[in-house]
Amino acid sequence: MSDTKFDVVGIGNAIVDVLAHAEDAFLEEHGLAKGAMTIIDAETAEKIYGLMGSGVEVSGGSAANTIAGIASLGGAGAFIGKVCKDQLGDVFTHDIRAVGVSFETKADENGVPTARCLICVTPDAERTMQTFLGACVDLGPEDVDDQVVGASKVLYLEGYLWDPPRAKEAFIKAAKIAAEAGRQVALSLSDPFCVDRHREEFLDLVNNHVNILFANEDEIKSLYQVDDFDAALQYVRGHCDIAALTRSSQGSVVVAGEEVHVIDAEKIDKVVDTTGAGDSYAAGFLYGLTQGRELATCGHIGGILAAEIISHYGARAENDLKAVLAEKLK
Repeated sequence: MSDTKFDVVGIGNAIVDVLAHAEDAFLEEHGLAKGAMTIIDAETAEKIYGLMGSGVEVSGGSAANTIAGIASLGGAGAFIGKVCKDQLGDVFTHDIRAVGVSFETKADENGVPTARCLICVTPDAERTMQTFLGACVDLGPEDVDDQVVGASKVLYLEGYLWDPPRAKEAFIKAAKIAAEAGRQVALSLSDPFCVDRHREEFLDLVNNHVNILFANEDEIKSLYQVDDFDAALQYVRGHCDIAALTRSSQGSVVVAGEEVHVIDAEKIDKVVDTTGAGDSYAAGFLYGLTQGRELATCGHIGGILAAEIISHYGARAENDLKAVLAEKLK
C-alpha cells in the first residue's frame, strides 16, 4: 500500500445552500415534501427562490460539508466536485479552501450555473430541500484524480451522486481506484427518498463495495424495507464492515460484526436547524477513525459535531471545532 497524503477524500455535489425560515403551511401550499431532498430544474429553482423569505447563502453539499468538518478538526481532506466559473462557484471554491480542504476540480465553463440548494427550515428545525444540480451534473470520470483517491485512507461518497448519470460513473471509477489501492470506501445514504430511487443498486454497493456505511434511522429502514430499526440493524451488520447509524435525539448506534456501540446524543439547549447534522456526524466519525480511535469514540466525536451544527443556522461550523472537541473529550 502506498503512503497516504489525505485522511479522507470526498466526492459529491458542490452546492451553495440558500437557507430561510418557513412555516409548514408554506411547504403544503407549494407541494414541498417535508424533510426530503427533491431535485428540481432551473425554472422551479427560480420560482421557489422568489417565494422564499430572506435567507443566508453558505457553501454546502453533503460530502463537502463532511470534508470541511474533517479539515476543521485538523484532518487532511480533499474534495472532488463540479462548480461553474461564476459567482457562486467562486464562493464555494473560496469557502472550502479556506478551511484547509484541497479542491482542484476544474471549473465548468459551459455556462451551466453552480448548483444551489434551497432549504426551508420549519419551526421544528426540520429542513426541506429543493436542489438544482446545475454544474454538478457535469461531474464525470475524467474529474476523478486517481492519485488523490489512491493516496487517501478513506474515499467518502454521498448517495446523492447516484442521481446524475455521469456522476455515478465517477463514483464507480473512484470506488475501484480506492479498492485497488487497499483503501476503505465509505458511503452515506443521504436521504430516504434517494434510497427509494436506487434501493437495489445501493444494496449491491453495501453488500459488495462499501466498508463503512452512514445512514439515519429512516434511511436504513428504507434500504431494507422494514418498519423496525432493530430489524434493519440485524440486516446491515453482516453486509459491511462498519455501519454508523444516527437516530436524532436517541444518539447513534455503531455496529461492526458482533461489536455494537450505543452512543447517547449530546445535550444542547435548543435545536435550531438540522441541516448538515448527518454530514457533521460523518466528519467526526471519519476523523476519529483515521486517527486510530476506537469505534465508540468515533461515534462520540460524530455526536459532538452533530450537536454543534444543529445548535445554529447552516451546515458549516460557526465555532472552533478543535476547541469544542477538546472540551467535550476532557
